Amino acid sequence: MKQKNDLLMQLNRIHRKSYPAYKDLQGQYSFGEYILSIDHVQGDPFAAPSRLSIYVPHRIADFPSGFYENDHRRTALADFLLRAFGAELAKHTFQAKGSGKSGILTTSCPGQEILSRTACEITSGQIILRMEAGFPANGRTINAPELEKMLCHFLPDCTRHALFYKNLDRKKLQQWIDLSDDQTYLRAELTRRNLSAFIADGAILPRESGVSERPMRGSIPFSAPETLRESIDLPHLGRLTGMGIHRGITLIVGGGYHGKSTLLNALEMGVYNHIPGDGREYVVSDPSAFKLRAEDGRSIFRTDISLFINDLPNKKDTHAFTTEDASGSTSQAANLIEAAESGSTLLLIDEDTSATNFMVRDDLMQKVIRREQEPITPFLERARDLFEQDGISTILVAGSSGAYFHIADTILQMDHYRPYDITEQVQQILPGYPIPSIHAPNYHLPDFRRILPRMHQGSDFQKVKTYGKDSFQIGKSMVELRCLEQLTDAEQTNALAHLVRYAQSHYMDGKRTLKEIVDLLERELSANGFAHICESRSIPGGLALPRRQEIFCCFNRLRGLH
Repeated sequence: MKQKNDLLMQLNRIHRKSYPAYKDLQGQYSFGEYILSIDHVQGDPFAAPSRLSIYVPHRIADFPSGFYENDHRRTALADFLLRAFGAELAKHTFQAKGSGKSGILTTSCPGQEILSRTACEITSGQIILRMEAGFPANGRTINAPELEKMLCHFLPDCTRHALFYKNLDRKKLQQWIDLSDDQTYLRAELTRRNLSAFIADGAILPRESGVSERPMRGSIPFSAPETLRESIDLPHLGRLTGMGIHRGITLIVGGGYHGKSTLLNALEMGVYNHIPGDGREYVVSDPSAFKLRAEDGRSIFRTDISLFINDLPNKKDTHAFTTEDASGSTSQAANLIEAAESGSTLLLIDEDTSATNFMVRDDLMQKVIRREQEPITPFLERARDLFEQDGISTILVAGSSGAYFHIADTILQMDHYRPYDITEQVQQILPGYPIPSIHAPNYHLPDFRRILPRMHQGSDFQKVKTYGKDSFQIGKSMVELRCLEQLTDAEQTNALAHLVRYAQSHYMDGKRTLKEIVDLLERELSANGFAHICESRSIPGGLALPRRQEIFCCFNRLRGLH
């Protein structure tokens, strides 16, 4: 392996040469305490920055082995180190001068959720930190002394301050690890207590703004109704109290702007662990929870939506429904069936983002338009069977229709951001109101044996491009994800694009079902991470692990399958 002095000699040799000479630097260099790997060199100073990796052996980093003894602790430690390293890089970025992107030093910037990311990985033998650097130039002429400052002065400082245990805030790091233990324990406790979700007393649910996921200052802390209060003894925090939402059908009601959607949003994000101080650290949901909504215009491929929609006037087969431009009701029906196909056992629904005719038909409408004239069986008539026959619970925010009171197991009223259990109160007045049709015949979920067609088999490399969280492009095909509200980071979208491209080349042979394809992808990720998925000499830093549900969603939104 080359040494640091070899790098210095090469920098001296290429100084003032044209920019492509930087390519000669690719390779690995020992800096004694760590290895610097120059994985990819940008084509010019205005292109995307160069990619670097830093490898620190555990014997040098010297973190207690207990900090990375299992998956959730390893992810928490990697998240902490990534944030610490990013803060150090921020002190030095653009301190080296030059044209274009010269002097950039950056890595992934995590949000409030703790995700498994390629930007920082912890293996059995070492810590790997991946980052980007803008190699300096004057115009398009190499400025080697500036790059020497970045690689041989700035980066060693950042590495020592952020990746060595002796130089970190040990109390803060221990807090990160302990919280990860507690959150993992709390999520397992949902199953043991037959709960769909838990919200701790004192949690801060509102967010700072529409563009900031930080907790809102001055918010009213959450306080559980006594009838729904649960007490849980966590490994580190000790006794924690809060509201347990039992499996079944839960209705969230209340006046406008009183916190209904805020509570639902917290539950949506409760599938992830959160950082200390987020306010939602102890808000946890069933890990498979799926935010269900209407999605006009989405593509649907051979999805059996006959549980909700039948006998369409155009004679389309709803047992294998296919369209390039779904309506609100057909899209929501497909989203629900596909959520069940992915293994979701909790549906999160907000009436405001749902198709009205999919959700409910009132008594008068049913008298005017008879059942045999209406192709849609509303969710109201299937929700009870979904839970009782297939174990799929529902948490629904409702504001305009009282029909769901008749099937709810628990009814929560949000009043000035405080929850009140009004279940008994509502049940006492229900006899005075007519019971709508709440059961439909012929309930059955599909067998989920959908086979995806053959696509792009072979070794053809297709370019992947992502557009924030909302979409990605493979070759000329665009996949829209703007309605997947539980995607929390653009790096998850980037990872999804690579997963779909890899599946197109290796698994979509026209014989495998969608479930088999996703199972194979998860098996590959578990065995090798993104090493094979990315099919490149080095793993890019900007990938974050998505959930199984979002992987399914991507395939379900692929156009060109028909």
